[in-house]
Amino acid sequence: MSIKIMAGIVGAVIFLIFIIYIYNKLVRLRFAVRNSWSDIDVHLKKRYELVPNLIEDVKGYAAHESETFTKITQLRTAAMNAQTPVEKARADNKLTETLKSIFAVAEAYPELKANEHFREIMANMKELDDNIEQARRYYNASVREYNIATSVFPTNIIASAFAFKPEEFFALGDAETERKPVKASFK
Repeated sequence: MSIKIMAGIVGAVIFLIFIIYIYNKLVRLRFAVRNSWSDIDVHLKKRYELVPNLIEDVKGYAAHESETFTKITQLRTAAMNAQTPVEKARADNKLTETLKSIFAVAEAYPELKANEHFREIMANMKELDDNIEQARRYYNASVREYNIATSVFPTNIIASAFAFKPEEFFALGDAETERKPVKASFK
């Protein structure tokens, strides 16, 4: 066998190994993104399960807030039905904004704040919010790493050839909205 043929075979094998390595790297990164998304989803589901308990506790003290309770129930359903990270983030941000009004209502009722069940729900909500924040950071870091890998040369060529699409970040709400104070009305 000639040296040119041997070099061609070695070159083809090295190229094939290179493609397999990059493909496997992209698959691992994509699974890391999916796994980290499932962590967020688990925490959000736990949070959504607490919402009806929170509403029931507050209802007894602030019956005049029925419109808010209805809105929270609708937003909870929308958040639970959202499919993509972007849809889930938007729906959850709306739910969180509306829940802030419930927390403001609770401030006006010292006997509600003293209620053991309400305090337990609030502690669970706080813990879940912290867990969601940590899971969101991990997810976004996984998405960033995956998106960079699918965008840089030469990995982008292989990513494109095997249909690896960029993933979406799980973003918080509008920064301007996040800074606004909560408005609570007591009719």
